[in-house]
Amino acid sequence: MDYQIKILNLQNNTLRIRALVENLHPAQVRWKPKPDQWSILEVINHLVDEERYDFKVRLDIILHHPEQEWPKIDPQGWVTSHQYNQAELDESIENFLLERQSSLEWLRSLNPDLDAIVDHPLGSMRAGDMFAAWISHDWLHIRQLVELHYAYLQEQMKPYASFYAGDW
Repeated sequence: MDYQIKILNLQNNTLRIRALVENLHPAQVRWKPKPDQWSILEVINHLVDEERYDFKVRLDIILHHPEQEWPKIDPQGWVTSHQYNQAELDESIENFLLERQSSLEWLRSLNPDLDAIVDHPLGSMRAGDMFAAWISHDWLHIRQLVELHYAYLQEQMKPYASFYAGDW
């Protein structure tokens, strides 16, 4: 794995995420396809907390403090306990961009041993595994944001259908 290219991938994902969540109608950012699914606002605030409390923290532990226990996180619970859907979109985007910029600067400052390993309840994990998971996590939520845009469009276009566009 080329470390610098992967940092660039994470940086580019930041731009992709930003483009998918900027300048949206207020109703769209809080809309959910189903009550148990996330809104766009919940996704972006989840990404903020993941930057603050998950990937960077755990990668740092693997690289520099392998004896340290991982702090507990609750990504699902934070959606309600941190009131993601009550936040303001512009502030949430700004928080994500600031946290990601901090992460990118930190990553650029490293010369990491991506084969550094820790034992974890999920099994042995290398620093490279955590870094790969961080980038993959972005892509999972980029896909989720695209699906939310699509579902919202379908809902707003009723009674019309977009079958002519092709299959989803």
